[in-house]
Amino acid sequence: MTTHAPDRDAADELGAREASTAHDATAAEHRAAKARVYRRRRIVVFGSLAVVVALVVSGSVYTANALGAAVPAAAPVVAAPQPVPAAAQPLALPGFGGYAVGAVGFDGLLAGGAADQPMATASITKVITALVVLEANPVTPGEGGPEIAYTDDDVAIYWDMIAQNGSVAPVQAGASLSLVESLEAMLLPSGNNYAISITNWAFGSQEAFVERARGWLAEHGFTQTAIADSSGLSLDNTSTPAELVRLGELALENPVLASIVATQQVEIPELGVIQNSNKLLGHGGVDGIKTGTTDDAANLLFSTDVAVGDESITVVGVLLGAPDHASLRQAVAALLDSVAPGFHEVDALAAAQDLASYDTPWGQQAHAETSEGARVVVWSDTPVAVTVEARPVTTAAAGTEVGTATVTAGTRTVTVPLVLDAGIADPGAWWRLANPGALDAPAEAGR
Repeated sequence: MTTHAPDRDAADELGAREASTAHDATAAEHRAAKARVYRRRRIVVFGSLAVVVALVVSGSVYTANALGAAVPAAAPVVAAPQPVPAAAQPLALPGFGGYAVGAVGFDGLLAGGAADQPMATASITKVITALVVLEANPVTPGEGGPEIAYTDDDVAIYWDMIAQNGSVAPVQAGASLSLVESLEAMLLPSGNNYAISITNWAFGSQEAFVERARGWLAEHGFTQTAIADSSGLSLDNTSTPAELVRLGELALENPVLASIVATQQVEIPELGVIQNSNKLLGHGGVDGIKTGTTDDAANLLFSTDVAVGDESITVVGVLLGAPDHASLRQAVAALLDSVAPGFHEVDALAAAQDLASYDTPWGQQAHAETSEGARVVVWSDTPVAVTVEARPVTTAAAGTEVGTATVTAGTRTVTVPLVLDAGIADPGAWWRLANPGALDAPAEAGR
């Protein structure tokens, strides 16, 4: 019996197949591992690239924002000066009656005694008469105005005033006077008859005039002034010293009336020379306004101009209830002599005076200074105040207006611009990039 050896060829073939399979598996695993490494590398590379791109983009945005952002405004540090107050002006006050003194453009009264107590005004009433008539019949300065024909009725009025012991000016039937000449005859010698004749011509009757005059007083804010007739003969014509100062100011605002009351005498062809009854006129600078006399008292509404530096101050005052005209004139003259020195100039601001400073975060400095000096005329011890208003500044050239300084003394004010003494420039790119926290957010356009 013959014995056969195992089939080696088959075994070898099987082993070869198993080895090939194992090799293929190893190769597949190797390829998978390489693929995984490649993918990781791609992730790292592209991730790093994304980070770099993001950093570049972020840096560009930051740079753009920093370079385009508005720089912060520098706030001003204000230093307002305090003018030195003056001493109160001593006055020579009347020892009788009611009085008040004011000045055009100055608040309230400079002095007063019984200033709100109503008293008889007598012929000072004729100032109201003149203002009401001129309002209804305006006259251009330098002209005479409409003509008024005088008749026997006006002569009768003249004699009636004589009978009542009233002051008069001559009148002739058939005469024709301009309105200005008629007002001169009423105001200078205080002709009661002309007050009645003029208002009869202008309004038709005394009753119509009184109604219109009361309306005029109400329209101009006179609450304590009463009028009963055009001449002031009635004791029912009353006012307070304070309101009469205001009346005097209104009289001086009318150039026709202001010229008449400042006239010492005038020659009217039909009447001759007429003298002003105000004997203080022309003395001590007195240039008006109207006398007034009752059986018991002498009154005067007066005015004068006081020179203070380059300015002229108009002072208006009244004294009611003097025992006689001599005492009246003496008291008014003494009062005015003591009032005038009380006006003085205060140099509240000097030119180029430093009133505010600016310090920027990037180290620049500038000052806000006055573009010119400021003076204000002050009465007595009226306090003077300086108010400074300055705006914040970002960038600006030297000389740029950045605010104002206002000097106030009573109701009088002077305002002066404030300008930069040096420019404030943009801090530049390096400061912007190095100080992101100090930059303002850029404003949105189109809002």
